[in-house]
Amino acid sequence: MTSTHIDVSVIDLDALAAWMDGQGLPGGAFERVEPMTGGTQNIMVRFDRGGASYVLRRPPLHLRARSNEVLRREARVLAALKDTPVAAPRLIAACADETVMGGAVFYLMEPVQGFNATVGLPEPHAGDPAIRHRMGLEAASALAELGRVDHLPLDGFGRPEGFLERQVPRWMGELETYAALDGYPGPEIPGLSETAGWLERNRPRDFTPGIMHGDYHLANLMFAYDGPRVAAIVDWEMCTIGDPLLDLGWLLATWPASDGEGVIAGHHVAGLPAAKEIVDCYAALSDRDMSAVDWYAVMACFKLGIILEGTHARACAGKAPKDIGDLLHAATLNLFARARTFM
Repeated sequence: MTSTHIDVSVIDLDALAAWMDGQGLPGGAFERVEPMTGGTQNIMVRFDRGGASYVLRRPPLHLRARSNEVLRREARVLAALKDTPVAAPRLIAACADETVMGGAVFYLMEPVQGFNATVGLPEPHAGDPAIRHRMGLEAASALAELGRVDHLPLDGFGRPEGFLERQVPRWMGELETYAALDGYPGPEIPGLSETAGWLERNRPRDFTPGIMHGDYHLANLMFAYDGPRVAAIVDWEMCTIGDPLLDLGWLLATWPASDGEGVIAGHHVAGLPAAKEIVDCYAALSDRDMSAVDWYAVMACFKLGIILEGTHARACAGKAPKDIGDLLHAATLNLFARARTFM
């Protein structure tokens, strides 16, 4: 996480101070107030107060319809994970009251001491192939740890009943909504209907519900500076209660190929283990039924490809930059091509 162009003045420090005092957190002046980025449009600001360090996370300045609800869900799942071995950011306190910060909810978490491998590798990681190989296995291990957590304290957080049955109709329906965007020629995605049909025919009959991150890939992992360990899984915006094996499928769908290049441009990390090693590592640490792991990888390619195609559709309508739309359309095609390798 690095500094970015975010203006820290969007955080009302007086209001924050009063709220923190009410939470019994250390008082005093704010020090080292610095903007951060974690790969999302949410605002994050790091600061020190009363001898402690914090990261504040709140929705974008221009709130969307569900911005506050998404942050409330993030805070709730981080609270549930706080006393578990899962490598999640440690929640300090959450404010669900929109009136405190000018209409936005927010939460405070401990800073993460780690780096994003898709941005660059420090030493010793850059110069040690064994560490890079182990990083991939640690990504699988951290995910398996999440899959073991009891989801029952998060009652009502998601809708696990019928979760797998809803997936193909849900995302085909999402794709159909793009037709309303003027200038979008339609989903020119080879293998779209074939992939949807294969998923419906081969869908697992049942699964064990659990906490899902929802967007589990390398860019959402922070690795420790002193070794291959995952320091934190970040960006929990898509978390829910569903089938945790879809997170594993997501990791496989986005996993860099043998040359280190990922299906999404910029996710380049060389020297990682092969996808089979990722699956074997996860399986050794989980009691989940792994017999349909290829289905989850195909489902992840299908879902993520349709999500990325949405930006391409908006770009065709002049509502997103054309170069970004073209880039993500190429990623969609790559994802559907990768899906065929698992079918």
